[in-house]
Amino acid sequence: MSVRPTSTGAAYIADFLVQQKVPYVFGLCGHGILGLLDGLFDRQTEIKTVSVHHEAVAAFMADAYFRIAGTPVATYTSCGPGSANIVVAVAAAFADSSAMLSITGNVPTSQWNRGPFQETGRYFQGDFVNVLRPYVKRSFQPTRAEMLPLALRQAFALMTNGRPGPVHLDVPLNVFVEPVDEKSAEREDHWPEARWSAPAGDPRTIAEAARLLADAERPVIVAGHGVELSRAEAALLAYAEAMSIPVATTPFGKGVFDARHPLSLGVTGRNGPYMANAACRNADVILALGTRFDDRATSAWLPGLTYRIPPTRLIHVDIDPNEIGRNFQPAIGIIADARLALEQLLALRSDHGRRREGWLERVEGWRRKWNEATRPPRLSDAVPIRPERVVADVRRVVPEDGIVLVDVGAHHNWMVAEYEAWKTRTLVQTWGYASMGFGVAGPLGAKLAAPDRPVVTVCGDGGFVMNASAVLTAVEYDIPVVWVVWNNGGFSVIRDQQLGYFGQGRELATMFRGKGGKPFSADYATMARSMGADGWLVEKPADLGGQLEAAIASNRPTVLDVRVDPDVRPLATGSWDLPPLPPPVPNFGWEQD
Repeated sequence: MSVRPTSTGAAYIADFLVQQKVPYVFGLCGHGILGLLDGLFDRQTEIKTVSVHHEAVAAFMADAYFRIAGTPVATYTSCGPGSANIVVAVAAAFADSSAMLSITGNVPTSQWNRGPFQETGRYFQGDFVNVLRPYVKRSFQPTRAEMLPLALRQAFALMTNGRPGPVHLDVPLNVFVEPVDEKSAEREDHWPEARWSAPAGDPRTIAEAARLLADAERPVIVAGHGVELSRAEAALLAYAEAMSIPVATTPFGKGVFDARHPLSLGVTGRNGPYMANAACRNADVILALGTRFDDRATSAWLPGLTYRIPPTRLIHVDIDPNEIGRNFQPAIGIIADARLALEQLLALRSDHGRRREGWLERVEGWRRKWNEATRPPRLSDAVPIRPERVVADVRRVVPEDGIVLVDVGAHHNWMVAEYEAWKTRTLVQTWGYASMGFGVAGPLGAKLAAPDRPVVTVCGDGGFVMNASAVLTAVEYDIPVVWVVWNNGGFSVIRDQQLGYFGQGRELATMFRGKGGKPFSADYATMARSMGADGWLVEKPADLGGQLEAAIASNRPTVLDVRVDPDVRPLATGSWDLPPLPPPVPNFGWEQD
């Protein structure tokens, strides 16, 4: 890329984004970002600017875009409160290893330390970098236009290599409008798209892991989100079939292994099915790929619920060395890209399938027991609609390549427990930081990344109302997304924890109530129609499937306000822990396997 001597900092940023094939920038205007908007003005045919109504929506969109496309986009926000509004969504992307370039505007450097309008920092000037620093791979703050070329090159290299994540570029207003030195640009502009090769495992360690897996009598593979990031799904399938090893996924890895496959166990942890937790806690060897073993995926590390490590011997593969040994001590730790490690293991495979027939039969027994217990409610005609019926109808209607997003709340637990993901990148969640709003705003980014695939999101009524402006953005930019609002009248997942930990009747400030303490709900379908979208109230189970089919077929932004029973809770084969409160005891099967 060449730069004219008179090119401004903002024009240089726009040119660089175009060079890196970034198709969109999502954000909200403000005086601190005026210069960047002027630079983007001249590149409108090559990079599209999407204006939102709350800054967090922009970052949630960017997060979901990366999940589907595998390539980053950029966000822009103004100084002070505008950029502060984006923090929670950037933090969610950081926790979930999603790359984006977060561009924040700052006050002019000539005004630093004078306390101008919306400057961040009382004790250090222009200090927004310290606001975002815990939630990004790195913050850059070029204070002169000649610093932009190096900062942008390094930012793009850092975003997508190794463990992906957001990178922050904080730009004072004067840097947007001052000229970029031609020589400074030439020193950096010979760099192509910033993608480097990923690491494979040490051959000796891979060979040791291959021998351990070959000799195992009760092996299990646990596949995490790192399998998706490394595009290791085909290698995972090939290795599991070659070695006859059943595969569990972490909740965040859901979809990397087809739930219909005979070797599929489902997800691990507090909302996992019986066969997944039973197999993991009875395994003699576990091959874990691209997972950090967080608390919800492991029953909060409580021994004997999801895992027994030790005596189970763990082979832990992750591209981030910080995750190996963080929560469970591995017998073998391998710092590697999941796909490359699987391909190395596959090259050393041996046929031990017959030896494992007894193990696989035992797994099938757990599966049959689980299916017998969970199948009937999925056909229930009860009103309010049972959660299992909602999940079953979403799965029945959404096509195989359709994309379903999930927000945070009780519905998330149900989707983890009940929804069958058949393909990778078809169930998209916020996991580590678990920020409400991702499932409300993220679908817009997912749809822009995959315009030919239907996008449906399941979000709670609590999360929907926090970020409902995403519907207006979808109407403005003609982004046909379907919101299934799981309306159970409040923050029921927290209510359930109140009652479980502190006793019946001790609910406060978790359910929505109107005059006289009666249950209260807004009419989200009418809200959607007021913004120009379609909106429908769904109260009967028989209506849900047809309404969802019609909403997808309409190719319009549509909100379905689905009234769901708030008092039905999932069966629990795992647990969670909030010390020193006593952990909930699983209520299904855990002492019988």
